[in-house]
Amino acid sequence: METRVNQIKLNGLTFQYRETGEPTSPPIVALHALGTSAESWNQVAAVLGENYRVLALDQRGHGGSARTSKYSFELMSEDLLHFANAMNLERFILMGHSMGGTVAYLFSETFPTRIERLIVEDTPPPFQGKPIEIPSKPTDILPLDWEVVPSILQQLNEPNPEWWFRLTDITMPTLLLGGGSSHIPQHKLEEVSKIIPKCEFVTIESAGHFVHDDNLHGFLSAVKSFLDS
Repeated sequence: METRVNQIKLNGLTFQYRETGEPTSPPIVALHALGTSAESWNQVAAVLGENYRVLALDQRGHGGSARTSKYSFELMSEDLLHFANAMNLERFILMGHSMGGTVAYLFSETFPTRIERLIVEDTPPPFQGKPIEIPSKPTDILPLDWEVVPSILQQLNEPNPEWWFRLTDITMPTLLLGGGSSHIPQHKLEEVSKIIPKCEFVTIESAGHFVHDDNLHGFLSAVKSFLDS
């Protein structure tokens, strides 16, 4: 399955995205984790692209997308809105992992009518827990703008409680996937699944936080079953 790498201007900034599948197929927009890029969805897109148009976006500061002066979950949600509008996606399936999963929650709470189905991989919205230590900038050349890291970790350390309160606004069918051996507290995922009205929570065994890397077969099996239901 061929993947095309494209660039697009959104709100004056250049973004890169990867497209797999036929342009006429139902669209899935995929959002990656902190520190990775749209490329992390390649194996998933190769399979889902047989029946869907998979659009994996490099979020700001990552991959081939713009390095900006500001980074936040809210800004990434706005980027997604600009992307969906530019691609003429009236309604689409949204899939997010980790940082991308938080962006997906936020977008789905704010624009529920735009989302057909929601798939979130191994992340709850940020919650008050043990503070994450913000690392110092490494000396190596990085595949992302380092400023993304402290900005996003700061939001994880000082979460907006509204994101939890508004989970009930996520009215579309939702699939929440947890990694059986992930460091993410799985009881928080279970909590999320009880708040979102139409949410199915599935644990993928033999997988850590990067579920679709650790157990591609298990991930795809759960996603396909959900999309076909």
